Amino acid sequence: MSLMSREKGFSLLEVLVAFGILAISLGILLKIFSSGVNTAIIAEEYTIASQIAESLMAKNGIEEPLAVGKISGTEVDKYHWRVTVENVPNPVDETNEQLVAVKVEVQWGNDESSQRKVELNTLKVGLQQ
Repeated sequence: MSLMSREKGFSLLEVLVAFGILAISLGILLKIFSSGVNTAIIAEEYTIASQIAESLMAKNGIEEPLAVGKISGTEVDKYHWRVTVENVPNPVDETNEQLVAVKVEVQWGNDESSQRKVELNTLKVGLQQ
């Protein structure tokens, strides 16, 4: 009868080991999810910066004339951009066209460790002056 009256259940040590494994597992999962969220935020910032840079690149020479020099500005109080237009030596002097190098840079971030940048470069054809 002593075997029948014995209570069944988990010992305190088994419960503590189970809680320890659960805590470690949840900590690892939380770290994985938080790094995924951070990666998604960074990807969104790069997408916005790329869209700003592409828009500025497309606008230069169409909405605004191709003029040698630099212009800069800010979008959404976060993204600082600069457009640089420079003449490129033309290998064929017989034409009335001048190649210009257009560089668009978009930067964001609070400090140097988190500073990020997107840069687009292209050549466009403009009339010689």
